[in-house]
Amino acid sequence: MTVLVSGANGYIAEHIVNELLNQDYKVIGTVRSEAKADKLFKQFGSNPNLILEVVEDISDLHAFDEVFKKYASEIKYVLHTASPFTLDVEDYVKELFIPALHGVKAMLHAVEKYGATTVERFVLTSSYAAIMDFDKEMVPGTIFTETSWNPDNWEKAQESVGRAYNGSKVFAEREAWNFIEEKGDRVKFKLSVVNPVYVFGPHVFDEDVSVKMNTSCEIINKAVHTSANTIVHPFETFGSFVDVRDVARAHLLAFQRKDLIGKRLLMDAGRFSTQDIFDVLNQEIPVLKGKVPVGKPGTGGQHNNIGATVDNRLTCELLGFEFTSFKKTIVDTAQQILKHDGSH
Repeated sequence: MTVLVSGANGYIAEHIVNELLNQDYKVIGTVRSEAKADKLFKQFGSNPNLILEVVEDISDLHAFDEVFKKYASEIKYVLHTASPFTLDVEDYVKELFIPALHGVKAMLHAVEKYGATTVERFVLTSSYAAIMDFDKEMVPGTIFTETSWNPDNWEKAQESVGRAYNGSKVFAEREAWNFIEEKGDRVKFKLSVVNPVYVFGPHVFDEDVSVKMNTSCEIINKAVHTSANTIVHPFETFGSFVDVRDVARAHLLAFQRKDLIGKRLLMDAGRFSTQDIFDVLNQEIPVLKGKVPVGKPGTGGQHNNIGATVDNRLTCELLGFEFTSFKKTIVDTAQQILKHDGSH
């Protein structure tokens, strides 16, 4: 059974590919360049079940046509993970909205045109950003669930870079659901969506750790490299976390199980803030004790209910597995960073 994974060299996607190969699926992954393809193929030990194809620009509405022309008869499942995840942008529309939206459109239309009789399931990697309301995230009493939607429109989402990133996610996800609704029984494949919060956890390959890391793991990277005498606000960063390995696992279950058809899986293992990261680093990693800020232990988001509540009990019941703890995901991430630094 063959699975197409777009953006196969992404942080989450590499874990998905790893899981798929471990479960003996054949994987066709798309990456943006030959160099990225060569690196990833070597990292996975030149596994014969892994085929990599170059798709340079997911903003192109025909981006995935050639891949489907080549492999349409084989592809049974599509996992669309490719989407911009960066806050370092100037043109919100060009750098966030268009790639996210066109990427989903391109993949859906390629499936419809070339894989209409073969593709059975389509899993979209979305985000909590498509669920939360930017103006209510810090409002006590607000509850976000799998049925919640980010209310920002195209104009509102351009008010700040944070809103713009969130907007790119909601526009792309709505495009997918609208497509399914409009096509109805005219398309064979069924849609499921995975909506993770801040994703932490180690990379599949140690060599992918860098001085500056992806947007979510950079939060931990920054904490590991913060000197002890730095005054840090306990809620400098506040949000929810989930381990990357749990997110990958959810992507596989999303196409393997019929009861997850039409579901949004809100991947949230609990609230956290900056203080909680320093608590774990000081308590669990001896080499960092006394080298990173102590702050006020026990005063972070793990211990205090501030802001909105995320209620994902439905997702937890559907998935049926226990999410990785905050302590484990922080320790595993930090230890890989320290290994890269040469101090662990």
